[in-house]
Amino acid sequence: MPPSPRPLGVAPAPASYSLNLFPRRRCLPARHAVSMAASHAHDAHFLRRAADVADRSAGLASPHPNFGCVIARPQLETDDVEAWVVGEGYLYSQGTPCAELLAAEEAGEHARGATAYLNLEPDDCYGNSTAVSSLVQAGVTRVVVGLRHPLKHLRGKAIQLLRHQGIQVDVVGEDLQSKLFKEALGSCLIVNAPLLYRAAFHVPFSVLKYAMTADGKIAASTGHASWVSGKASRGRVFELRGRSDAIIVGGNTVRLDNPRLTARHVKGGHVPVRIVMSQSFNLPEEANLWNVHDAYTIVATQRGARRDLQKKLAMKGVEVVEFEMLNPRDVMSYCYDRGYLSVLWECGGTLAASAISARVIHKVYAFFAPKIIGGVNAPTPVGELGMKQMTQAIDLIDVSYEQVDRDMLMSGFLQPIPDLSPVIPSVDEIPSVDPEVSPYETNIISFYKTWDTFGAFANFSPHPISLPDENGDCFTWPTVEHYYQAHKFVSVDNPQARDIVQEIKQARSPEEAARIGRTRQRELPELIGSPRKLM
Repeated sequence: MPPSPRPLGVAPAPASYSLNLFPRRRCLPARHAVSMAASHAHDAHFLRRAADVADRSAGLASPHPNFGCVIARPQLETDDVEAWVVGEGYLYSQGTPCAELLAAEEAGEHARGATAYLNLEPDDCYGNSTAVSSLVQAGVTRVVVGLRHPLKHLRGKAIQLLRHQGIQVDVVGEDLQSKLFKEALGSCLIVNAPLLYRAAFHVPFSVLKYAMTADGKIAASTGHASWVSGKASRGRVFELRGRSDAIIVGGNTVRLDNPRLTARHVKGGHVPVRIVMSQSFNLPEEANLWNVHDAYTIVATQRGARRDLQKKLAMKGVEVVEFEMLNPRDVMSYCYDRGYLSVLWECGGTLAASAISARVIHKVYAFFAPKIIGGVNAPTPVGELGMKQMTQAIDLIDVSYEQVDRDMLMSGFLQPIPDLSPVIPSVDEIPSVDPEVSPYETNIISFYKTWDTFGAFANFSPHPISLPDENGDCFTWPTVEHYYQAHKFVSVDNPQARDIVQEIKQARSPEEAARIGRTRQRELPELIGSPRKLM
């Protein structure tokens, strides 16, 4: 089976390896023995693959970490290491089966005696050690862990439970140390960089994206910017948006470009919140961003700015948030309070410079197009930073280059990924109001994704409940959020409303149920009935 395409942001794995996945405690015949270096090469390879698998949940699992599990066992009849993978899984979103359970189910009997590779130590969101018990019951005899869990109350817990069950557990940097493992550890850090940055700096992980010509311009002197980069590069931007909790632009971008800022590459997939920063609130009354049917929009502005326009946008469903002094640091603190892990900045040079100066930008994605447009007054991707000498320039870290059709993509970090034991915010620090519900909506739930030890007492808790459905029959709802979203439509005698209820019932996760319910509510407000108890 050929390897799947590499996800954005994850470094490629080494090309080939020799083979030994048996636990080190087991004595192998001499003819099958391989060097320790070869064994380490395979461990590092499959750990990087676990990070690749975990990356598939980027944008879907927030605010949870990205988990990936790969189960592999040696097949003496083939030297193709990819054929040795018998199961893999990743966290689709909160409330869905954990990565370890999915990988074990796929592996079946082939998991017995195999090795499981985890980019991150399992957590305990179900409160019953499902991840650990899945590996134990599957018959896995060895587990390789890239990173210990960042939550202090969970750190080392799963590793201890696995070892107590007689399973050999090797942790990178502790039991496994070499250059190969250092590279594999880098992949594990990158795939959960948003969580690590958020925990270390108390702001969301922020990525600045821009496309510029070969002479460093992001638009013509007139402000016209469609299109600097090619179609393939724009596809990569949609992918970046789909991995983010929010997208930020400035007022000038709204006035000149009138963008939609949607992740159009996946229908029905994760849709980030769109945030407009405008100090003066000098914004048009009509704009694509004011259409909140497909994505939620927030406008951040300074207190008292154009109250008349604020009211008009609020009537359209746009949320307006006032700050005493509008600046990137305070906006990022606000996004942190709303629980966002990752934010994508698609702004102009002035706002980009302000965000960099405020030290809230952590990574840069720069698309270089093979074009020259010139112009003394043509805008550049980053405005004035106050630097007078080249020695003051900010050096990017871990820079990588990639050809994207005719364009070149360069990416690099402004600040290194924190290699620490991060502390996740306590329950008291997480907002109690659903951040995706407009403050002008009368029905607002009183809890949202509460992050406690067991993920309990939240609409998004991964626990089913038995309550009557729209027909009064007892129905097992996957989560409270499924019930809550469906309840909006049950009091309306309309075939379309009944179809929406069924769609919500079949949602694979509480996040998906929330997306369906909120989107249909914005699109079809006439189908929202008065609350009616079903209990």
